[in-house]
Amino acid sequence: MPSFVVMSEIALPKVKLEERARDLGRELRCPVCQNQSIEDSDADLARDLRLIIRQKLRAGETNKQIVDFVVARYGEFVLLDPPVNSKTIFLWIAPVLIFLLGAVFIMFWFRRRGITNNQTLSEEEKRRLSSISNTKT
Repeated sequence: MPSFVVMSEIALPKVKLEERARDLGRELRCPVCQNQSIEDSDADLARDLRLIIRQKLRAGETNKQIVDFVVARYGEFVLLDPPVNSKTIFLWIAPVLIFLLGAVFIMFWFRRRGITNNQTLSEEEKRRLSSISNTKT
């Protein structure tokens, strides 16, 4: 069952609250699926989290309070867009470091190949090359 169709027993009666619930559900990763938001997941745990979000919205809690509750229970892993802090800095820097290391490796590899391929010819080699070129033309 697609999760964008919220079951009638958990849908909030107020449109604004339902929109907030869906927005919160899109910000949080399903701990079971790990590659889907709880809004997109069909897992039982995701359904339970959708229920909890809606209960907390009915109780008047803010989005931050709800996200903090879920993070306290499941860790920052459940945030689809993790904040930059001392725990997650490597996640943000690693792609750049890997790209830079790859670029440096490729640069040195091409530079090394260029040095070996662009060596100057001895006089003997130049004469032989000249004679070969002249016989072909």
